[in-house]
Amino acid sequence: MVTQHWSLATGSRIAVYHYPPANPGTRHTVPLVYLNGGPVRGISVLDHRFLQLLARQGYDVYAYEQAGGGRSDLLPMSQYTISRPVRDLAAFIDRLNKGKVDVLGFSSGGAVLTRALADPSVAASLHRAIVAEPGPMDGPTAHITGHEGRKSARGLAPAMTGPRSTHVPRYAVAFGLMRLGLLTPDTGLIGQAEGDNAFTAADLGSDTASAYCARDAHRIPAEDTTQNFAFSPAASLRIQQTVKDSPSIAPHLRQSRTPAMLMIAECSSQVRQWETTVLANDPAIQRTQYMPGVGHHMWNGLDDNNDRAVAVITAFLQDKPAPLPNYPTRDEIPTFLRDQK
Repeated sequence: MVTQHWSLATGSRIAVYHYPPANPGTRHTVPLVYLNGGPVRGISVLDHRFLQLLARQGYDVYAYEQAGGGRSDLLPMSQYTISRPVRDLAAFIDRLNKGKVDVLGFSSGGAVLTRALADPSVAASLHRAIVAEPGPMDGPTAHITGHEGRKSARGLAPAMTGPRSTHVPRYAVAFGLMRLGLLTPDTGLIGQAEGDNAFTAADLGSDTASAYCARDAHRIPAEDTTQNFAFSPAASLRIQQTVKDSPSIAPHLRQSRTPAMLMIAECSSQVRQWETTVLANDPAIQRTQYMPGVGHHMWNGLDDNNDRAVAVITAFLQDKPAPLPNYPTRDEIPTFLRDQK
């Protein structure tokens, strides 16, 4: 994968990946932009493979790593807020200079996309939006404690092998205290770059397992290579805190007019209300696709999961009939939540 670096009007310098349409005969004119999860993490190898699949369907695919994540430049710790990636998305689209774009936002990238839909100045640049397995969109949503999906592989998968920063006492104490809110992410105990470099894929083992169905516990694919993996625990925690501290965006989201689709995984480790709150408040969501047999990381290379995700995404982008039932609808949200118990 070839990495470009773009400087945005916001001051962020980000790593950009471009997968041009591999089949000119089916080329689609609207670019597709991917927002990965994290919130401050490199784009996984599995995601890159999936984006290449979309390019083979004729899509002009762009992806970039959020400021501070992956190969993108770090920000001062105080600038890691949930509003920054929304402004960066608008600046990226402006820098791309190809008119309106379709956006696929996954996990925390789905939360960023949801907030963009609630901001008219950003939404004006969006053609269609796919919100996949979103994190909480605002403070009131973040404080909901509810049901997760069907059983994930958390606690069932074999422990990941390899070095762990959390086996080093200084890192273990610092990361633990930050997670508990007893130490601020801008602590001098561990520098930002040092923390990023110390954290390994093995440190995220239980989180990785939670993104797969229980039945896949013993065949979880490698999501990253040692060269590709990058995660900033301090910056991620700070962004999550700014989400928890943010006011409701529901009144603004209810004004959204951008055609949108919501994707929900059967074995999701996300709180279901994080997903259904988006559905309840965005009147422009045209369809929901409940993906059976997959966990939070829906395109994971196992079985036909990638092909099924591609089918759902491309059908919506081309305004063709959905391959799966439209479920849950807004009216079905109470029943859907009861069924998750």
